[in-house]
Amino acid sequence: MGYAPALWLSFGEVLGAVAGALTGLLFVAVSLRSDVLSASLTLSSRAAQTLVLFMTSVLAAVVLVAPQPPAALGWELLALAALSGTVLLVLDRRAGHSSHHGVARFIEKFSPNSITALLVSVAGLTLLLKAGGGLYWLIPAAVASLLGGVVNAWLFLIRVPT
Repeated sequence: MGYAPALWLSFGEVLGAVAGALTGLLFVAVSLRSDVLSASLTLSSRAAQTLVLFMTSVLAAVVLVAPQPPAALGWELLALAALSGTVLLVLDRRAGHSSHHGVARFIEKFSPNSITALLVSVAGLTLLLKAGGGLYWLIPAAVASLLGGVVNAWLFLIRVPT
């Protein structure tokens, strides 16, 4: 079942809807705190990382529901993992390391940035190899990106000083 993308259409549809809605939550949080976030390279970079987490799930859902051969899906998941992992790494370096114990420091330590990209790449690779779980790896990838993104968006709403 993990190697038959046609059986995962409903999962892709739900994942896309949930990730899209949560992306909207992030935009609300960022717009409510835009003055503080725009003044801080660290916080704006962490907000961008949160957007990448949500968009990784959105794009995984898009390629999952697209009618295509399993091999194409595997390669697309690998490309998505490489792209999102690279962007997350660049944003992490741009944000730097926070010496404060606030929101930026918490997100820096606990946001599932690299694990999300790694799990998406494992899903793509094992789908291509038809061994090791295949698309089942998208479940923990989605959980990591969505929960991590929700926690980050919540922190931007309630913990960023005005």
